[in-house]
Amino acid sequence: MSALGTLTRRLGHQRWFGATMRLLVPADRLVGRMTKGRVVAFGLVPTLVLTSTGRRSGKPRSNPLVYVPDGDAYVVIGSNWGQQHQPSWTFNLMAHPGAEVDVRGRRIPVTAEQVTGEERERLFQRLVQEWPAYRTYVERAGGREIRVFRLVQNA
Repeated sequence: MSALGTLTRRLGHQRWFGATMRLLVPADRLVGRMTKGRVVAFGLVPTLVLTSTGRRSGKPRSNPLVYVPDGDAYVVIGSNWGQQHQPSWTFNLMAHPGAEVDVRGRRIPVTAEQVTGEERERLFQRLVQEWPAYRTYVERAGGREIRVFRLVQNA
């Protein structure tokens, strides 16, 4: 891991970091589109671009998300930087589980499965290994359960 990646993981626990990164998401989406998904999150952590269908609008909605692999699936978390409300993309996946991910320039159709119980805990621990600040985000979320999804590749 690069020194910048290590620093980013340490700073991820700071409130100002989450607020700043929320402002940078539109720029991150642009970089992701321009590089066809090869560079997302400025290349600092493993990131994919999830394109889901808006539950109200029916329009495609794209969000860059940190992920960890789990077999042939990708695991993502609706941390919303520790805010007290769920991110809208999680509601979109619950309403329309069919989605696409761009991972390192490859566009892959997936089906979202929200995980619960022991499976959620197992996958949450894997996510924390990649981005330790998720533990801090749980504390900040004010008691809301942070949703975890497996994005399973379609056959």
